[in-house]
Amino acid sequence: MSAPAPTPSDTVAPFASVRTEAVRSPWELTLRRFARHRLGIASFFLLCVLYVMAGCCEFFAPTTREWKDLHHSYCPPQPLHFSWAAGLHVSAMRRLDNPVTFARTYLEDSTVKIPLGFFVRGERYELFNLIPLDYHFFGVNRARLAAAGRASDPDAVFYLMGADKYGRDALSRLIYGARISLSVGLISMVITFILGVLLGGISGYVGGHWDNVIQRVIEVINALPQLPLWLALGAVFPAEWSPLAVYFCVTVALSLISWTGLARVVRGKILSLREEDYAVAARLLGASHARVLFRHLVPGFTSHIIVTLTLGVPAMILGETVLSFLGLGLRPPIVSWGVMLQDCQNLQTVGHYPWLLSPVLFIVVTILAFNFAGDAMRDAADPYSDR
Repeated sequence: MSAPAPTPSDTVAPFASVRTEAVRSPWELTLRRFARHRLGIASFFLLCVLYVMAGCCEFFAPTTREWKDLHHSYCPPQPLHFSWAAGLHVSAMRRLDNPVTFARTYLEDSTVKIPLGFFVRGERYELFNLIPLDYHFFGVNRARLAAAGRASDPDAVFYLMGADKYGRDALSRLIYGARISLSVGLISMVITFILGVLLGGISGYVGGHWDNVIQRVIEVINALPQLPLWLALGAVFPAEWSPLAVYFCVTVALSLISWTGLARVVRGKILSLREEDYAVAARLLGASHARVLFRHLVPGFTSHIIVTLTLGVPAMILGETVLSFLGLGLRPPIVSWGVMLQDCQNLQTVGHYPWLLSPVLFIVVTILAFNFAGDAMRDAADPYSDR
């Protein structure tokens, strides 16, 4: 028996999926390719969590930035415990001072339980400097302490990641420091985007003497050793400047050094696209050079710009950390991960109190998340290539 003749729907069906893919925009193809990258998606959501935590640091921090308890200076991290009777809690830390060597030690007193909870009341703060609140995402449950008659217990403190020499909660300071360290990378990325796209676009589109001047400037900046250049820029900041002025200058200084890579990427793309038919047609129709450059050419490789910026943010975060660690960048009372690491310049202190290195863990996790997300975006930027 002969096979039945194919119907029109049978002949069209195999091409339906091909046609669907063909009519997708480049952004849709990029997003579909990025969604299949599990490590990139996980890194992206981790970065979102970090930035939300940094933006609402007053709410997520167990204590305020100014809170301290000198009686519990250098208190080690308290392990979490759970029981059906007491719920989630930590044991009180009893401080013991050696009268001969003056060595300070802490013993965990399991008979005294400090209840913990979510969305608990604590020190008052102003969210975004606008909304007065006293609720914290996680911390000591003061209501249960008051019900047990221990509202004024001096040992009712909670140090999940230990305390520093002033008895300040390391976890709270890490969350507050995330706002500064992560915002430096984000703001620097915006400035880098403006300088890189503008100067790189002019270099590739105009060409001639402008191209030579911009490229020579890029070569001079790239020839300078990065770390000594950071140190020189940091040493220029006067000691009497306000913390806000230092923060602004550190952000601008990091941006002025890091825009060269993006400018070269933009220049190379513009050189390959400026003679395309749609660019020539736009010029023939009377479009201005600025419109052709920023309306027709630059959007054609936006995904590549995003990838370059994403991979450049970790370098800016490390730059701020290095400057602050060496005392040439941000300074107290500003709290950043680099400022917190200033306490680790003494190796003996680190040997006795290793939890002071906790900012390193946050820095490593953040940089790895940016790198993994950037790699996933780089793979998704060319959705037609085979992996």
